[in-house]
Amino acid sequence: MTIRVPGTTSNLGSGFDTLGLALRLYNDVTVEKRATRGVEIQSPIAADARAGATRMVSDAARYFFRRTGTTPFGFHLSITGDVPIARGLGSSTTVQLGLLAALNEITGAGLDKQGVFELVNVLEGHPDNCAPATFGGFTVAGPVGKAVRVLRFPVPREARFVTLVPDFEVKTSDARRLLPAEYPKADLVHSLNRVALVSAAFASGNLEALRGLFDDRVHQPYRTPLIPQLPKVIQAGVKAGAVGGWLSGSGSTLMCLALENAEAVAQAMQRQLPASQVHILAADTAGYRVLA
Repeated sequence: MTIRVPGTTSNLGSGFDTLGLALRLYNDVTVEKRATRGVEIQSPIAADARAGATRMVSDAARYFFRRTGTTPFGFHLSITGDVPIARGLGSSTTVQLGLLAALNEITGAGLDKQGVFELVNVLEGHPDNCAPATFGGFTVAGPVGKAVRVLRFPVPREARFVTLVPDFEVKTSDARRLLPAEYPKADLVHSLNRVALVSAAFASGNLEALRGLFDDRVHQPYRTPLIPQLPKVIQAGVKAGAVGGWLSGSGSTLMCLALENAEAVAQAMQRQLPASQVHILAADTAGYRVLA
């Protein structure tokens, strides 16, 4: 069973662990049932990270079998595609979500997308990547009581997400350690304002209203030491015509939203950080889907 899962960009400025958006950048996750127990992985994961990836996949499978009451089995997992590892584009979500969706199909567990989302959200620990990867579009998601509520909105067709992927990784654990335990009241008020305005702009389809709204004070200033080029890259993109820009997830990817002149925005961003790859992407509208 093969599942195609979109990469994602999350936070979108101040929307920490809450806002996310699916991109037309995909990983294909194929699960093939084996006669023997255990998990075998075929992927571009580096040798020193393979043991950790195998544990992650094995734990996710055990969680699925336990929650759905289906019979465990061994399998071969193959991961191919274009979502880079440890770049803030939701690569781990694509693997875990693809695995759970494939197991759901193979076992006939009968979970709908909401059911699959609830499982992967527990494994990932936060919904900002899980929600858009599952449902597509722009999502606002967060825990409400014991459930996780997701509101999804379509993204206007003209939106292009200029995605600058540096040639270095940033581990989420390292990026989270840089965040302070407390924030000044003014920064929290600013964050609440920005999250509300960004959400309203996407919900209404008025992306021009996003100008000036990605000036985050919650995580980007504290993570800039990991990506020193962050301010200059975003400023260059905006000067070239982008509506605004942000650090994608915990990085290292930098993102700008362009409604026109996306090529010029891409060139301006890459001039500030030549050791990088740049993609001009549209939003994914479907979320994960079954290929075969």
